[in-house]
Amino acid sequence: MFADEPKGDGITGFPFDAAREGSWKISLPCTKAEAEQLAGDIPSIALLDPQPTLMTSEPDPAQPDVWQLDVYVEGAPDATLIEIVRGLVPSARGQDPVVEHIAEADWVTLSQSGLEPIRAGRFFVHTPVNADHVPNGLIGFTIDAGRAFGTGHHETTTGCLEMLDRLKSAGRRFADIADIGTGTGLLAFAARALWPAAQVIASDIDPVSIDVTAENAAVNSVPLGRGRGKVELVVAAGLAHRRLKTRAPYDLLIANILAGPLIELAPIFAGAILPGGSLILAGLLDTQADTVAAAYRRQGMWLADRRDRGDWPTLRMVRRRRH
Repeated sequence: MFADEPKGDGITGFPFDAAREGSWKISLPCTKAEAEQLAGDIPSIALLDPQPTLMTSEPDPAQPDVWQLDVYVEGAPDATLIEIVRGLVPSARGQDPVVEHIAEADWVTLSQSGLEPIRAGRFFVHTPVNADHVPNGLIGFTIDAGRAFGTGHHETTTGCLEMLDRLKSAGRRFADIADIGTGTGLLAFAARALWPAAQVIASDIDPVSIDVTAENAAVNSVPLGRGRGKVELVVAAGLAHRRLKTRAPYDLLIANILAGPLIELAPIFAGAILPGGSLILAGLLDTQADTVAAAYRRQGMWLADRRDRGDWPTLRMVRRRRH
């Protein structure tokens, strides 16, 4: 199905005019569970060039399980891309996607226009559309919804922001901070804002995420580099980088990744934490929380705090002090 909407130039029939230049949108209904899964890394999308931007939304709050997937791409989508998009939402099997040519417009702005700002503790995370609406007394960050995960709109990122806020409210101080799987850089920026004298290092296995973090740092006036008050960026899997190893041990480490890697990396992460230091873990479902926490208990850590947002818990593990 090809839409005919006032804001776009819809086309009926397939195949359509693939020579049409400009920006396009592919839309399909999805479930809430599928929308949550689409917030993570998607290999079938990550390998595409140009890489589409995926956005999910809840059109009708009265139907909480009925969501919509919108995929924005530069250039007309081909049959392969449309089939990939179909494969992302099995619940829509048999339904035709709405494929819409967007008239001369900034498609990134269009994709972000439906994203409401997020408040998490003292943080106010927004897209450029809402840059002039940061409430007084809150720490604002402008984060584009685009090439990397971590805009603040997923419960895992929001949960980490709230956990950082709770630590600050409790009077905790940190001097050496690591953000593993930084995505957009948001959590590293937030930690630096709360503890401006700390040394912060942010890493991601994806070089694109590090590029995005550098861009977001410039937008948010976050200084990059080594030393206190700055955020150092490295490309790495886990702690497998010379700088991450040299900088260890940390008194605060944030890892918003997935349950599997969190369990696998438990000995490495726990070994990189100072006695009494905190490890914030996210990216896991509530059904996985006990297994993840148990992996860190076996490494001499204890569960100091847990906050749940929907089905997504955020855990704070603390390394036991030596006696």
